[in-house]
Amino acid sequence: MNRTEVRAKFPYLQNGIVYFNHASTGPVTSDVASRLSNLLKEKSEIKMDDYSSFLKVMDETKILLAHLINCSDDRLAFIDNTSNGLNILAQSIEWKSGDRILLNDIEFPANVYPFLNLKRFGVEVDFVKSENGIVTAEQIINSIKPETRLVSVSFVQFLSGYKIDLEKIGNYCRANNIIFSVDGIQGIGAMRIDVKKSKIDFLSSGTQKWLMGMQGLAFIYVDADFQRQMIPANVGWLSVENAWDLLDYKMDLKTTANVFQGGTLNSFGIYAFNTSLKLFSDFGFDNIETEILSNTKYFISKLKSIGLNCVLENCDDEELAGIITIKPNDAEKLFAELEKEQIICSLREGFIRFSPHFYNTHHEIDKVVDELYKK
Repeated sequence: MNRTEVRAKFPYLQNGIVYFNHASTGPVTSDVASRLSNLLKEKSEIKMDDYSSFLKVMDETKILLAHLINCSDDRLAFIDNTSNGLNILAQSIEWKSGDRILLNDIEFPANVYPFLNLKRFGVEVDFVKSENGIVTAEQIINSIKPETRLVSVSFVQFLSGYKIDLEKIGNYCRANNIIFSVDGIQGIGAMRIDVKKSKIDFLSSGTQKWLMGMQGLAFIYVDADFQRQMIPANVGWLSVENAWDLLDYKMDLKTTANVFQGGTLNSFGIYAFNTSLKLFSDFGFDNIETEILSNTKYFISKLKSIGLNCVLENCDDEELAGIITIKPNDAEKLFAELEKEQIICSLREGFIRFSPHFYNTHHEIDKVVDELYKK
């Protein structure tokens, strides 16, 4: 599948909109809209309760996702959002008073509050101070203390778009018996990630951004060895091995990540995610990363040509990931003016954030840069 074929699946493109906001919410493709429409029709007219078909779709979706992040499908569980995924991690560890957790001062709050909430157990949280909107793997490693029990970072920083070296942090954490957690929502779907190579113990990610799924569906990855150290804080009727032996009440917990899928799942979200992952697979996960990096570097060069500085303009290619952020004098005014021109981006903390996906074109970037130059 080529880019022209992919673009035909995005109806909004016919309306003159330039959508550079995938770091916030991915648009719905015509394939997703059609599949959900058909599903609603089935559930209202023909197959109101078709659980077996849903299970097949869920299993297929996990296989596609496992291929994307390099793990086995039994290491994945579907949940509702990134925050609750990280809460699963935070609440399923036996903490001791004096344990420390290492974060940084430019994390999205979803990767902060679940850990700050552990202070009632005597857990202390340390924050690495960013420099020019960036926190590197070296800074993280150099800030680890003897009492540090867990390190949690974002794969890609939500504001600057900086992609951290997960492998470097993972190797250090594994060698020093430190739990390594990753918030993957701003990178997965744009950049390839290898959870095994990066020695990630736990990962949480929503599907509604670069993965172009739906709000209300997320997933977690749990390393098998690490899961054996966890005590699930919340369990439901589907957390046990013989779930359909309904009146047995035997607490024989599953040893796969499915233990964290305690009850009813977001079936419509999984059908939508399945459809989007198939599109990604057809285009090629590696090809997606290549196109996004091409768009990112082209965007940065065009901004430089009109005298606008990008936060990551001096970064190496391996530190880029699809987000391009500028800090204009009056960000709110500029954001409103761009919106009038049907250029959709994000206003965050006094910055304007652009996030074009793999199907976006250099021509669309030129249009945005031309508008920025006029302003």
